Amino acid sequence: MSRRRLNFNRRRNTNSRVLVLGFFLFFLALTIAPPVQHYFSQRAEISAVKAQIKAGDAAVAEARKELELWRDPEYVKSQARARLHFVLPGERQYIVTDATTQAEENKTDVANNIPVGLPWYNRLIASITETGAN
Repeated sequence: MSRRRLNFNRRRNTNSRVLVLGFFLFFLALTIAPPVQHYFSQRAEISAVKAQIKAGDAAVAEARKELELWRDPEYVKSQARARLHFVLPGERQYIVTDATTQAEENKTDVANNIPVGLPWYNRLIASITETGAN
């Protein structure tokens, strides 16, 4: 009889120890989970900010290269000739145009269906009504 009681007490002690250990691990997990979550979220933010800084540094380096180009008087002169069609004294400039203009290429179906011989206000009303119909 005493052996049975001893085995029962051992089982009860073992069960209670397992229960206490489980409760302790559960409490430990609840205690540690929020700081671990904050740690990983902060690490993600730090890596995102580092990537943003790296992109900003690349943009600054590109801007510095372009600034160095614009400090060269020959580059400024070539850009003025290409973009603004400047010419030096004594030079002649010839601009060759294409037979088709960009305005004709960019016309939509509505613009193509408007009659040409009408006054501007009739064409305006026709374009509005045709656009509304589509």
